[in-house]
Formats: sequence, structure tokens, C-alpha cells
Amino acid sequence: MPGNPPRNARIDFLRGIAISSVLILHFALSYGLKDSPLGSLLGTELLKAIAYNGNFGVTIFFVISGFLITSTSLARWGSLDKLDARSFYLYRFARIMPSLILALSIIVILGSLGLPSFNNTDSGGQPLPASYFLVGAGSVLTFWHNLLMQSAGYFNYCLNIYWSLSVEEVFYLLLPLACLTLRRSWMIVALCLAAVALGPLYRSWHTDNEIFFMYAYQACFDAIAIGCLAALLAPRLSASFLIRYARPLRIVAGVCLGAVYLRGINGHEVFGFTLIALASAGFLLASSGQQRGGWSTGRLSHGLRWMGRHSYEIYLFHIIVLGLMRNVLSKQQLSYATRLPWLLLFLVLSALAAALVSRYVSEPANRAIRRSRPAKWQLAG
Repeated sequence: MPGNPPRNARIDFLRGIAISSVLILHFALSYGLKDSPLGSLLGTELLKAIAYNGNFGVTIFFVISGFLITSTSLARWGSLDKLDARSFYLYRFARIMPSLILALSIIVILGSLGLPSFNNTDSGGQPLPASYFLVGAGSVLTFWHNLLMQSAGYFNYCLNIYWSLSVEEVFYLLLPLACLTLRRSWMIVALCLAAVALGPLYRSWHTDNEIFFMYAYQACFDAIAIGCLAALLAPRLSASFLIRYARPLRIVAGVCLGAVYLRGINGHEVFGFTLIALASAGFLLASSGQQRGGWSTGRLSHGLRWMGRHSYEIYLFHIIVLGLMRNVLSKQQLSYATRLPWLLLFLVLSALAAALVSRYVSEPANRAIRRSRPAKWQLAG
């Protein structure tokens, strides 16, 4: 019976970079980094580019997700048109829901107690009805939180970061239906190409509203589709091609990623995300099936690879850690000397929370739910 492909250290490395950019963005939005030793070391403009373009990290996540879900599906079922929808949905539920339900439960409890950063009083605009709090949590569970934000704006500090989960999971709700309906590989490829074309077009219509050009389904599906296309292309690359060109392609892709990232989102709303997605896909293609060591698989990058392996748990729980820290110290209470240690504490606590959740919630629940499948499903897995 086909199984999952083995973990790829280079993909974990790229995912570690992506989650790190998200963490730095959220910390910078809450506390700022300009008035810290990092500001003196890197300079204001470079630090600003690194800290405030973290939404590009989410785009990288989308590409990786599309690549891995397609690669895994090909390993399990041989081709997308043979995908078993029930097993596919169960796998997604087992991976996503246990930790998400725990994170939302914590936010709902703390928000119900009126703790700032966990309720709707931190939106920066007009206070919203309390009903938005429960509706917001429910929209995260049912994957339309980004649509709620399009009507309500940034209404809840912790809940709003889960918009990306809505985008990703709606894509995967539609993927099996598309595969089973179209039944032809070229038609699935054509559908992915249509999503790739729609992305920049939709963003060009909404460059004046970041909730639309960054968070809408139509604005983000192109990155996931690019990851899917890369996974479909990867098996067609010959071993000789990878031996000769994999390392140069990774270097070029990495340089392009860094250049586009530092160039920033502002002024590049239409094609910036597309370029990030294409560079990420190039890195993934050049990492596919590669077992040889390198700088992204050595000891110095171990920490980033660990963060990549636990990126989902970090994504869910780092905002809870940051919300609690905001209740301990405000931005105004942090001095130049304490801002960097506060950042390091945030990173350590987020990693610790992710490790605990992964060990005691995500992995056990994932295994238990998968074992609960009826016997007839096992043949498809």
C-alpha cells in the first residue's frame, strides 16, 4: 500500500523561514523593532523590510502546502483522478482540527473573561457586538473567516490571524471534487493554471484594500495552485537533471525569494505574491527527492528545520503567547534594551507551546483519528 513520502529537510528549512517571518511580523506590529539593538545593527530600512513583509511568508506556506498535499496524494493513490475523497478529508481533519479546536477554546475562554487581545475591543475601530466573537470563532472552524474580515475589518487580534487557514482549507475542500469531476490530468492542470491567472488579476482590482488583495480566496489560490503544479512536475524531472541542476536552481530560487521579499509588498501588490510563489516552487522542485546534504540540511539550520516541522502548531499558538505578553507589558513599557530579550522570550515560549501541543495533542489525536477509519477506507489510504 502506498504511503507518505519521507520528510524533506530542505522543505522543512523553507517552512521554518516562512514561519519565522510571520512571527517577526506579528511581534513587530505589536511592539516594534526599530527602537532596539536590531534597528541599530541592521538599519531602519532593512529591518523594516524584514519585519513588515511577513505576509510573503504566508504565500510561501501556501506553495509548500500545495506541493506537499499533491505529492502525498500522488504517493497514496498514484494520480489525482484516483484520489479517495473520504480518506483525503479525514486526513485533513485529523491534521487540522484537534489543535485548532484547542487554540480556539483558549481564545474563547480568555476573550469571554474580557482579556484584551482576545476579545473585540482591540480592533482599533468601533467596538463590535459580542456576537462577532462567537461568530468569528465559528468562521475559523468553518473556513470563511477571511470573508468575515472583509465585512468587519480587523475586529479581533487573535482570531484574525487564522484567515490563512480558511484559504488553505477551502482549496482542499474543492480539490477532491475537482479531481473526481474532471477525471483528466490535463484538465486539473488547466484548472490550476486558471487559478494562477486569476490571482494577480483579482489583486489588481483590490490594490487599495489589503484585506482583499492579501486575504481573499481568489488572491491566494494561485500560490497553492503553483505548489500543486510543481508537485505534478517534480516526478517528470530526470535524476540526471536533478544531479546537475538542483543546487544551482535552489541558489537562484533562494536569491529571488530574498530579493522579492526585501523589495516588499507595498507597490507590488499584484505580482509580488506571484513572484514569491514561483521562487518558492523553484526551490521545492530543486529539493524534490534530494538526499544529499547541504547548508540547509546541516547543524546550523537545525533550529529553522525544527520550526518548519512544527510550523502549524507555532502558527496556531504563537498569537496566544503574544496576546498574553501584550497583557503583561505594552509597547510603551518596553525600553530599547528590553525589546530584543522580549522578542527572544516570545520565540522561545511560542516554540515551547508548539512542542507541547504537538506531543500531547496534535500527534496523538492525528494517529487516533486515522486509526478510527472503517476497514474499507484503509485500502484507499
